[in-house]
Amino acid sequence: MHPEILSICLFWFVTAFTPGPNNVVASYSGFNFGIIKTIPHILGVTLGFSFMVFCLIIGLVNIFKIYPIAQEILKYLGSIFVIYLAYKISFSGASAESKKNENPVKFIETFLYQFFNPKGVIVAVIVVSTYVDVGDNYFNYSFQIILLALVFSVTSITLWTFVGKFLRKFATNQKFIKYFNYAMSVLLLLSIITFYL
Repeated sequence: MHPEILSICLFWFVTAFTPGPNNVVASYSGFNFGIIKTIPHILGVTLGFSFMVFCLIIGLVNIFKIYPIAQEILKYLGSIFVIYLAYKISFSGASAESKKNENPVKFIETFLYQFFNPKGVIVAVIVVSTYVDVGDNYFNYSFQIILLALVFSVTSITLWTFVGKFLRKFATNQKFIKYFNYAMSVLLLLSIITFYL
């Protein structure tokens, strides 16, 4: 067992369950499309984030240390994608008929986005550079970090999906749905502004 397992769990918990691009999109998708159609998003976030942590553990974190500009570039590219998502959410059709044919963000898009997600990349770099040392316990500690990434990712993203689905009960008219989508767009934009302050 990692000697700082409680510290790691607390850090994962706080960073996973607080609002961020993945969580906001999960709530939007749960609200507009339901739980079943949001499963590709849930799997994309969970597997994509955990795979990114794995990549960092096997060496990507060293590239960021040698070339910090690479992390900055990813941050800006991720921010542009979040702005695009906010635009799509804000101006998405609200009618029931259009919703039947629409799909939320797809698995592969969500999976790949984890490498550009400003919040996710920063969190993963902090965890890997702080809690994984090359030594006798390297593989054991790495496995624990990846396992915790999986657990906290899937629980947080699923919870946010259910929050969106729960809020759908209060959507009694198209105006409410439109305002909910606007609110999700604003939250998405706010989630990236914090990385530039």
